Order: sequence, then structure tokens, then C-alpha cells
Amino acid sequence: MRPAPRITVDALKRRMDEGEDFTFIDTRNPIAWAQSDTTMPGAIRVPVDELDDNLSRIPKDRPLVAYCT
Repeated sequence: MRPAPRITVDALKRRMDEGEDFTFIDTRNPIAWAQSDTTMPGAIRVPVDELDDNLSRIPKDRPLVAYCT
């Protein structure tokens, strides 16, 4: 399997400003998630070790951006 492409925050912001719609997946583990006061509104929270069990929750009609700590 090849690695997933990466995007910088600046490139992502530019694409969002141009009107592109993304699905955000917050893959932080529960401890990191609980300790953070930062969340992406509308993000789907799925710890990376539970990703396979949650694939049905992830829309397939737009690009995905996964983020973690």
C-alpha cells in the first residue's frame, strides 16, 4: 500500500477558501482528544485503531483529511 498524500495547512486553507468541501477525520486517541481544547467543527471522530469499524460513517463523495497529534 502506498502512503497517503499529505497536505499543508496553507494548501488546505487555500482549497477551502476556493470552495472545496472536505470531510475531516479526527484520529487522535481518546486521551489526546480529551486533553485538547481544539476540534475541527464537523469532524468525524474515529480513533485510528477503530477506523475499519467506522468506514460506513465516512462519506465517499469528497476528499478526506485525517488529522492526529
